[in-house]
Amino acid sequence: MTLQPPVEPMLAQAAEALPGPEVFAGGAAFEQKFDGHRALLFTPAAAGGLVVQTRRGSQVQDRFPDLVAAAEQQLPGGLVLDGELLVWDAEAGRLSFEGLQRRAAARARSAPGLAARWPAHFVAFDVLQLDGAELLALPYRERRRRLEVLFAARALGAPWTLCPMTTDPATAREWLETWTDVPGLEGVVVKGMNQPYRPSARGWTKVRRRDSTEGIIGAITGTLTRPQLLVLGRHDDAGRLHAIGRTVPLRPDAARTVGWQLLPADRGHPWEGVQFASAWGSRDVLDVVLARPELVAEVSADRAVDRGGVFRHPLRFQRLRLDVTAEDVPLFGAGHSSAAG
Repeated sequence: MTLQPPVEPMLAQAAEALPGPEVFAGGAAFEQKFDGHRALLFTPAAAGGLVVQTRRGSQVQDRFPDLVAAAEQQLPGGLVLDGELLVWDAEAGRLSFEGLQRRAAARARSAPGLAARWPAHFVAFDVLQLDGAELLALPYRERRRRLEVLFAARALGAPWTLCPMTTDPATAREWLETWTDVPGLEGVVVKGMNQPYRPSARGWTKVRRRDSTEGIIGAITGTLTRPQLLVLGRHDDAGRLHAIGRTVPLRPDAARTVGWQLLPADRGHPWEGVQFASAWGSRDVLDVVLARPELVAEVSADRAVDRGGVFRHPLRFQRLRLDVTAEDVPLFGAGHSSAAG
């Protein structure tokens, strides 16, 4: 049987550190984790065109005409690839998640213009079907071999990229500690060499690099004496306070510590009337209580930061920085920079 969209992709569960190869019978593979949109590509065995399927099963090929054209020229029929959609911002000289969002939300009429500004790329890390033959039951090591042969035999280049992979834990640690300084690379995914591809199963492990940074507590959920989570901000160079993200729910001991220090907001708080999304890209709104924006929190953050300086994933509270003031916190847009002291 040949695979037809939608196919539920295999998923990864988050971990704080890289597991050793001994965790997986038969050894482990470590792949670079890119900050893009998960996608499956289907090339037709006969009539038809490329299908680009999102993680949730939607078909968005009309938004990526550049990939469709490249697939017609370079990819064989009867192929299903799993990987990550990325876009390149030539003006900024970097990968752009914001550009990817624009392209993913575009209508067909505007797609060619956006493709010219933000050309799409596809980083392939798995092959689920080749020459019309489904490969899900094969171990990862064999699927990876066939994927490498496909790239070599067809001399595939941009917009197609073979995801970097290593079986050396030391190399994986180097990727996690240093390569993630490059915008667009956020961590490492660990896969068992003998694992089959199991749709929808969380059989892989993802480790995102996390760094410590600071933000000003401008609002909370819960009560000022027992906050549940924190909404953090930073000032821009004109002194305006911008939200940069929210934390995961606080542990009881952390909630007590923060609650002892929080003060109610004065009239004229810069966030009066502002609504905060419960998650990046969500339409759900947090029910917040404003706090006097003086208290500084140190948090752990991963590398997913948009160009405006907003952290896309929840932050993890580490401690209060009572040794620094709001003026010591990095300016809005400074990303993972840390305060003095």
